[in-house]
Amino acid sequence: MSVLERSLQQGDAPNLVNIEVMRNRSELFRAECTRLIQQTDKACRRMQDDDNKRLDQRVRDIQFLKKELELKLEEIIVEIDDLIALQSRVAKALQACKEPQRVTVLCLEERMKRVPSERLHDEVDRELLKERDAIEGVASVLQRVVEQITEQIRLNRSAKYHLEQDLKEKFEAQCIDNSCALMTTHSINTLQMSKNTKAGLPSLAVTPKQWENISDINIAKAEQQKSNSLSLRALVESLLEQTAADMQKQVQATTTAFQLNIQEIKSAKSQMEDQLAKILSECASQQKIREDLQVAITENEHVLTLAQTRLALRRQRPAKEQCYDPVQSQLLAEVQQLTAHINKLQEAVAQSEEEQRALTRCQLELQENIEIKANSLYIDEVICAQHREPIIIHTF
Repeated sequence: MSVLERSLQQGDAPNLVNIEVMRNRSELFRAECTRLIQQTDKACRRMQDDDNKRLDQRVRDIQFLKKELELKLEEIIVEIDDLIALQSRVAKALQACKEPQRVTVLCLEERMKRVPSERLHDEVDRELLKERDAIEGVASVLQRVVEQITEQIRLNRSAKYHLEQDLKEKFEAQCIDNSCALMTTHSINTLQMSKNTKAGLPSLAVTPKQWENISDINIAKAEQQKSNSLSLRALVESLLEQTAADMQKQVQATTTAFQLNIQEIKSAKSQMEDQLAKILSECASQQKIREDLQVAITENEHVLTLAQTRLALRRQRPAKEQCYDPVQSQLLAEVQQLTAHINKLQEAVAQSEEEQRALTRCQLELQENIEIKANSLYIDEVICAQHREPIIIHTF
């Protein structure tokens, strides 16, 4: 039996005032709940708008720094390439010093084989000694230059590495912030697993100023190394020009001292010998490049087979997974490019074989003419002149 029924049986009437108060209080509470719901909903929307604005601004900040980093990375890459090309030039110049030095020493030794009455310390000997000292000095300078360029390339590559790492991190941060900007309350469930797996990772928070300073430092270091590279390249260019001029001047002075003992036929024979040496070297180079082409063809065929196999395997994906994604596009483009590369390499092999046959004909012709000229030369005129003829120092 309820309280109201008992009250009625006992003759007590219900307290309507209290009931009215309770009802009014309930209505007020419902109104407060409705207001609270609207207030929290409005606050949530405002906070989400603020979040999106800040995320958009953050993405723009990252994009700005990325452009700065990419520009500096492109510059340092170009500078590295220029330094590598210059290093190759200096290395070739250094290598080019070996033959003139060997010939100079050989001429000195050959002139010591003259009979005692003719073994005079004449002008030719003096010029040969100057030439030897000049070549040795140039070789020593060029060796130090190679080491300096190597070190500068290392520093440039270090700056390039830090720029690349910074760019990689900026890209990852941009992707994450873009994902955050696109995220909604309906999409967070799909990220729950990823969120849980990374929950234990430590937070390495830095201030916005520190974050910006990291990239500024990398850019400043790259700019400094670029400036150093430019200065080094200018110095090396000047040095190469000067050393080449000095060597050319000394070689010319020594050659002038020899000219009285050189006849026209010797010049022709020496030129043919030089050309023969180059032809033989080129024949060997053609053989080597043809082997390299065959190796390249094989390697490209292996890569092509791999790409084709991957395509075939990806066709076995479930029907719903058979999408023309970037991987599929890349693999199809890769097959086309590799096929084109292989065709070009095969064409190059055929052209190399034709060049080899032409070089062989030139070689036989040169050998025949050199043998004819050899019998026409005096021994004392040929030995030194024969070896000195290739010593022509051009600008490095």
